[in-house]
Amino acid sequence: MAVMPMKRMTLIAMRRDRKELLQFLQRQGTTEIDTDVADDGIYKKIDVSLQKQIFLKNIKQAEDALDILNRIAPEKKSLLSSLAGREIISLKDFEKDLGRRNEIMSVITKINSLYKENLELIAQIPKDEMDREALVPWEGFDLPLDFSGTEKTKAFIGTLPGELSAEDIYLTLGMLFREADRVDVEIISKSEQYTAVMFVTGNENAEELKDVLHRMNFTKAPSQAVTDSDGTSLTPAKAIERIDAQTARKAARRKQIESEITDLAASRHDIELIRDYFTMRKDKYDVIGSINQSDHVVIITGYVAAEDVPKLEAALNERFDLACDFSDPSEDADVPVKLKNNAFASPVEGVIASYSLPGKGEVDPSMAVSLFYYFFFGLMLSDAAYGIIIALACGIILKKFKNMEPGTRKTFQMFFFCGVATTIVGFIFGSFFGDMFSSVAQTFGHMPKAQADKLLPAIWFNPLDDPIKMLTFCFAVGLIHLFTGLGILMYQDIKNGHVLDAIYDGLFWYMFVGGCVLLLLCLPMITGMLGLSFTLGPTVKTVSIWIALIGFAGVVLFSGRESRNWGKRLAKGLYGAYGITSYLSDVLSYSRLLALGLATSVISSVFNTMAGMVGGAVPIVIGVVLYAVIFIIGHILNMAINALGAYVHTNRLQYVEFFGKFYNGGGRPFEAFDQKTKYIRIKEDI
Repeated sequence: MAVMPMKRMTLIAMRRDRKELLQFLQRQGTTEIDTDVADDGIYKKIDVSLQKQIFLKNIKQAEDALDILNRIAPEKKSLLSSLAGREIISLKDFEKDLGRRNEIMSVITKINSLYKENLELIAQIPKDEMDREALVPWEGFDLPLDFSGTEKTKAFIGTLPGELSAEDIYLTLGMLFREADRVDVEIISKSEQYTAVMFVTGNENAEELKDVLHRMNFTKAPSQAVTDSDGTSLTPAKAIERIDAQTARKAARRKQIESEITDLAASRHDIELIRDYFTMRKDKYDVIGSINQSDHVVIITGYVAAEDVPKLEAALNERFDLACDFSDPSEDADVPVKLKNNAFASPVEGVIASYSLPGKGEVDPSMAVSLFYYFFFGLMLSDAAYGIIIALACGIILKKFKNMEPGTRKTFQMFFFCGVATTIVGFIFGSFFGDMFSSVAQTFGHMPKAQADKLLPAIWFNPLDDPIKMLTFCFAVGLIHLFTGLGILMYQDIKNGHVLDAIYDGLFWYMFVGGCVLLLLCLPMITGMLGLSFTLGPTVKTVSIWIALIGFAGVVLFSGRESRNWGKRLAKGLYGAYGITSYLSDVLSYSRLLALGLATSVISSVFNTMAGMVGGAVPIVIGVVLYAVIFIIGHILNMAINALGAYVHTNRLQYVEFFGKFYNGGGRPFEAFDQKTKYIRIKEDI
């Protein structure tokens, strides 16, 4: 377990090389660059907002094009394809593809413009439908709707509310218009909601008729006069034909657009590359705009892991004319934290980072966390079959997707080890899909239960048969876990030169808590409650009392040692000694190992019993099918629910009980200037 030593990096390079230099550092991904450097009056920052806007615009266009392709011509991918990670390409291939940058941008523009045209055509659909619907009542009318009459007559074409006959209309006109007999009424169509009608009268009566029609709630026919290409007005039937023809042409154009976009889907990879290219350029200009530079020189500062320095320094000197310095950070520097562990411990680095990275002077707890993490997960899930399934699934995924992103890979590695631990614990406690072998033997082999239960005996014992023994074991494991945390605390203090602090905060608590534990094991009542087959003798009892008293005295005298006033010091010491109650509550927290382990076993047995009851009550052929259905559904649910519970409570035992004994955290994560891309990653060996 290790927190990687860091070196302070200072690069002084020619300004003309800054872009190539930053691109190189970005591809390596081994440096963290300072972006909050203040102007010093000589060197200053430059404004790169205009360039960044261009890059952001291009990124948006590329993302829009990809989104369009995913909608119209989605790429066929498996459910697990998201685990494949970014495509790794060589720098040579990347630069070769960039030679077609303008061509690719043209494709992006074409996709976006085609889709925009498609959207415009879609937006016209409701209007066309409304125009057609408005013309349907007039479909049998043989005049254009903008017909207004002849030289001596005036025509009014429109609708009246409700379903009316000619007699109804003339009757209403007679009451409102004294010249009703000089009005010609032609009903075009009618329905329950309206009556389409044309009124014709002489020019001398037109104005008065217009007023009367207004009082009758007359509504003019659609005002838009549909005209032909030569400007002549069309009859409603011809207008409907024209709208239908236009709708058909628009539908055909939409299909053509979709076909053209589908043909351009072959450029998907190029568009992804361009999107990532401009993303990297945007990130590069973020740095350019945040570092100090003069007319001829640029200064880049930051941090590099000590082990990366030799190769990086050699590569920089080989490629650029610059001065580089890698030195030890000052004591008060805010040094970023980067962890490095072996294949067994590194998977839990994400668990630690989600809590907090080690602070200054703290050790990396990854190895200790990994040992207990896998073991606790196995104890809580505690079924060999579930462990095999998890380990196999994670192992296959890890082998199949070799370019998986590092964080995702570590997660699957963590669950792989959790699955292995679950398998081991399951066989130790005799659980394989619960009591599957016993259930199947009893249901279909009619084997006596006592004999069936021996088909897969526990290597140690079955917690369902002896829960007190399991509870005692969980308490013992919990105590070891807590004492390991105390041990790490002592190691940290000694490593940092605080030997007395290690004695005061570690050794005395070992003696106090350990002495109390030994004393409890000397009491027959306690050992009987815990189901232990032994009770420590009086000599051990006497020794344990003295150990506990020495530890208690040490805690009382030195817990408040920062106070010079002995009254306050003793008061703080007594309050510190009261902290032994937290050890009691912490140890009791490990009973969750028993609870979740029993929950997995009990629920498994319940589903097996249900499957056995149903499968054994019908003919064997049907019974096997029903047994399998209930068995599969039940165990999938059980594994999913209890695996989630094991994950959550394993994290809790690390964060609350374990870290509470020695770990403060607060470390700042190492933020590498890296390729924050989505689809590709450039590989450049140095």
